[in-house]
Amino acid sequence: MTTSTFTSKDRVRLLRTGLLLEYVTLGWNVVGVVVLAIAAIRAGSVALAGFGLDSLIEIGASIVVVWQLTGTAIDRERTAMRLIGAAFMILAVYIVAQAMYVFVRGDRPAASVEGIAWTTITCAAMLGLAYGKARVGTTLDNPVLRTEGRVTLVDAYLAGAVLAGLVLNALLGWWWADPLAGVIIVVSGLKEGWEALHHH
Repeated sequence: MTTSTFTSKDRVRLLRTGLLLEYVTLGWNVVGVVVLAIAAIRAGSVALAGFGLDSLIEIGASIVVVWQLTGTAIDRERTAMRLIGAAFMILAVYIVAQAMYVFVRGDRPAASVEGIAWTTITCAAMLGLAYGKARVGTTLDNPVLRTEGRVTLVDAYLAGAVLAGLVLNALLGWWWADPLAGVIIVVSGLKEGWEALHHH
């Protein structure tokens, strides 16, 4: 189905689907902030605390998309793209700052069963949501939804990186693994953020 073949009813249905995906993302991340805060305090994990901040950024990006999908003005689309681009940049800065902080301090967080469980489920859930947003956004030809889908995809990758770090720390004592894995995501985040900020 393309924008030239679907009807107004199709468009309404797709918009509802897009909004549903954003509401699920919002709900998931609101719960995630609480779960991650508890897990981070118990384990003394900077990575888990930082991932909670990432969840806050994802909440903000989802709110921006809901705001855009419920309006029609082109100015709203441009503003939404800039806000999402800013979210990408904030995420990239956070990852670099977190990695430097952990490396300098050399913190040795305790193993976190809650953190491993939540990041595993979150990685799978965010991958599914990112795929849905990309598909609906492409069909609607909505760059805001597509871009926020990439925010969700970066969130999934970050969950995977944090998970790898938590597992390696728990099994092998490799405390430096999670900040190192997180740095890899910075390049993608900066690229997506730059493109969103300069969207026309």
